[in-house]
Amino acid sequence: MTFDAHKPWPKGADPDAALCGENERLRVISGFGLDDFAADEELNRITRFAAHLCKAPMATVSLVEEARQRFLAREGLNDTETPRSTSFCAHTMLGGQLMEVLDASHDDRFDGFATVTGDMHLRYYIGAPLISEEGAPLGALCVFDREPRSEPLGALEREGLEVLASAVMRFLQSRREGIAAETAIAESEARFRMLADSIPDIAWSTDPDGRFDYFNARWYEFIGVDARPEDGWDQYFHPQDHARWHSTWETARETGEAYETEYRLKHADGNYRWVLTRGLPVRDGKGEIVRWFGTITDIDDTYRESEARDLLARELAHRIKNVFSIISSLLTLRTRGKPELAEFSQEMDQAIRALAQAQDFVMPVRPQDEQQLLGLLEILLAPYSKTRPDAVKLSGASIQIGPRSATPLALVIHELGTNATKYGALSAPDGSVSVHVEEQGDLLMLTWKETGGPEVSEPSSEGFGTRLLKTTIENQLGGKFTRDWDPSGFSCTITVSKAHLQE
Repeated sequence: MTFDAHKPWPKGADPDAALCGENERLRVISGFGLDDFAADEELNRITRFAAHLCKAPMATVSLVEEARQRFLAREGLNDTETPRSTSFCAHTMLGGQLMEVLDASHDDRFDGFATVTGDMHLRYYIGAPLISEEGAPLGALCVFDREPRSEPLGALEREGLEVLASAVMRFLQSRREGIAAETAIAESEARFRMLADSIPDIAWSTDPDGRFDYFNARWYEFIGVDARPEDGWDQYFHPQDHARWHSTWETARETGEAYETEYRLKHADGNYRWVLTRGLPVRDGKGEIVRWFGTITDIDDTYRESEARDLLARELAHRIKNVFSIISSLLTLRTRGKPELAEFSQEMDQAIRALAQAQDFVMPVRPQDEQQLLGLLEILLAPYSKTRPDAVKLSGASIQIGPRSATPLALVIHELGTNATKYGALSAPDGSVSVHVEEQGDLLMLTWKETGGPEVSEPSSEGFGTRLLKTTIENQLGGKFTRDWDPSGFSCTITVSKAHLQE
């Protein structure tokens, strides 16, 4: 490849000797960031050693640019640059190997140079080319003297000069890689900031100690002031929420677990808005937390809609409970004075109370994480343990139960408990019932087992209670119901889908 012919070549230079085009060569040079280059002691030491090695008073690391040659390091010379048109190194870099001039005043390539004819009185020169990884000629590590020499430099000194030139190139390459890495990091940070500023949520980061050092543009839009990241967001909290946020945040930092909480944050309009904050730790190869990254999502509209729905649900739960109370009262009134209906009235009243308890348990009068199956079973079976605490034993897994499944399940448990009290284990002084809940993949198995009661046997026909159990379990809960009439005690298994149970 040849250089662009936009400028004259040094006398005697061969353009075809170049390893790449001039434009490409200049582009490669620009990658070394020489506009910001400052004197470097490592290069200075290499340059001084080159002069001592060749027993010469002067040496330079020369980089040949478009119109000048710049000295990145120099020994015995005050000038920092000279014109390219009178550069010995411009010839050296094109040759691709050591170039030695014993007496420049007798070399027709250089005898007219100002450095030869002028006060500098340059006579001896030897240079090792500096070639980039791409093959671009950059300049030379050169040594020169005001006295001519009669004999070429020895083999040891020539090899030493080439080794030093390689060291110069390693230095320059390392500098270029550092600049490229810094540029890549800067571009990556710019892309990250562009991405972070484009998302609808507030993005934040902290150092390992929890000191905030970054917020994206959404933060400043939300709070309406140009606050510094290190100021954090303490001052923008609702007074009632700050202690809870701080406790949650400190716990996350101490444990290294994911962080999530809700609180109110002061908006630019002066009002407090509910937000959801999430954060995750970033760990190094040793597992140590090096940063925290997270987001803040404005959930105020959703939060207030949820509050309105919860208020409505509470009102509905209250009214449904009143309906159960009215039905129970009507049943008592209608059967009063009718002894033949007393047992029926009592059983129906207990069933209604069980349904009311289940409805009250799953409606939003209690936190959702307390709506657990074992909790509901404990409430429903509590009446059967009043006379003897060990009459009913609960064990096993507990999963969240939804409002749709709570009422039919309450009806099933009430029916089983009533039967056990009238005919089964709970009718005997030492009888007991164990209820065990077990998860099996996507299914949940509830096992009811009676012991210590009277001997039982399978009835000849299904009664109303059995039909009620099967209908409720299979149709309303979408499950299966199996029974075992072992003489030592009745047992049954209810198998339902966990997903269905949580609806």
